Amino acid sequence: MTIDNDDCVVRFENIGFRYGLGPEVIQDVSFALAPGSFYFLTGASGAGKSSLLKLLYLAMKPSRGLITLFGRDIATTPRRELPALRRRVGVVFQEFRLLRHLSAFDNVALPLRVAGTREDNVSKHVAELLSWVGLKNQMKARPPTLSGGQQQRVAIARAVIARPKLLLADEPTGNVDDRMALRLMHLFEELNKLGTTIVIATHNESLVKRLGHSCLRLDGGQLEIGGPPPKRAAMAAASGAGGVAKPAIGAAAERPR
Repeated sequence: MTIDNDDCVVRFENIGFRYGLGPEVIQDVSFALAPGSFYFLTGASGAGKSSLLKLLYLAMKPSRGLITLFGRDIATTPRRELPALRRRVGVVFQEFRLLRHLSAFDNVALPLRVAGTREDNVSKHVAELLSWVGLKNQMKARPPTLSGGQQQRVAIARAVIARPKLLLADEPTGNVDDRMALRLMHLFEELNKLGTTIVIATHNESLVKRLGHSCLRLDGGQLEIGGPPPKRAAMAAASGAGGVAKPAIGAAAERPR
């Protein structure tokens, strides 16, 4: 990819990463993601997908190489400025990482409240998004009382509610049925249309082929970048998954006045 540093959301240059003294699980990886791009991250179990995502959301530092995020060289960015960069990244964790003592509503509302969004807008948009993902009757429920699939949907709603500039998702449809998986992917696509760059790690090859987005494929620690596979079915098929109007994601990302 030939994208100027000032234009790309993220750039990896000759990145290598290892755990401790072990062998490199990421080797000489270089790529750049343009604003508004959408990629599936694929590869066999143990290929390094989760490690690559952790490097993208700054949970870990590379063993070597250069990472640029939103035009900032991570290695030279002062530590005090990193939290502001992280707040521009939404993450759907494979293990959910919901706050157990907060309700589903309050978990999703957290990014908006941190950003200083007015409470009336918080209530409106959180309720709308939770209803759209099928959790209208679970808004007051705390994570321990929810199923794995319900917790997954809360985690996804929390990640997208503030309309991040970069969204990273680790197996976001792994705990839901095919119908809800398509519905959630439609949510990601709507967010992408608003300008968010999206990277979704998945083992679901049928979903990848059905939606037809480009792929980042890890194999033996090295990255291959490919175009979209042939679509098996039009995305319109997903619109039948519930028949509910699109949520107003993005409107909730109001800044404090």
